[in-house]
Amino acid sequence: MEPLSAIEAFVRSAELGSFSAAARKLVLTPAAVSKSVARLEDSLGVRLFHRTTRKLKLTEAGEHLFADVAGSLHTLQEALTRVSSQRLEPTGTLKLSLAPAFGREYVLPVLKPYREACPRVLPEWHFENRQVDLIAEGYDVAVGAGLELSAGLVARELARIHIIAVSSKEYLKKHGTPKTPEELAHHQVIAFRSPRTGKPRVWTMRNRDGTEALVDPKPAILLSELDAMAAAVRGGMGVALLPTSQVLAALERGTAVRVLPEWYADGGPLLVYFSSQ
Repeated sequence: MEPLSAIEAFVRSAELGSFSAAARKLVLTPAAVSKSVARLEDSLGVRLFHRTTRKLKLTEAGEHLFADVAGSLHTLQEALTRVSSQRLEPTGTLKLSLAPAFGREYVLPVLKPYREACPRVLPEWHFENRQVDLIAEGYDVAVGAGLELSAGLVARELARIHIIAVSSKEYLKKHGTPKTPEELAHHQVIAFRSPRTGKPRVWTMRNRDGTEALVDPKPAILLSELDAMAAAVRGGMGVALLPTSQVLAALERGTAVRVLPEWYADGGPLLVYFSSQ
């Protein structure tokens, strides 16, 4: 999952046909928009635009991404403002439940503009890895995956969870860099223990050509918490498959490195839940 600012820069550039036009729309500089799109391309490992001196044209990968995200770009912001739309001057508490990594990287950046627009609203945001009862616990909005959709709740897909392979420079220097998903069988794999099955999570990785590879190596380390897996990666303990949101900051700081950049796994939908009332 990529930062909302980078996705918005990509969508506006695709809609308007140039970084300059997108920059005017977003009240940014063309260089800032271009840099955001370049970071998004680096993170995904694909080119999204054919660049010319006059106009941008989407690549095939860019067309697929645009079709997937353009319509849902503002879904989260609409959900945040839905609870206050019936008042001219919103007041009260906005109680959210957010997965920690996703909340830190993607939702927290929208808090400042939200506070500026709704200064009398108290944000009460819970960063937690658990299933919440939205109505019984008094939450206005929850963002996550796999919540039970009980009566009175509505769910909207926000994005797909993007799973990538990551390691550290220290580990790769000592053990080498895997070139294919099959080579992960020869590496120290930090695996996620599924809370449902009690077994290591198995992933199907894909590349942009549509080729699939089942990743089910014998784990060297088995952990039940994503933050712990990310910490183990940063500590040079091996290779792990993790959501982009979980390792985005480490990738930007250089404390983690993406491996198999042409490959990814689909972690399913990331959903925003709210009351139907």
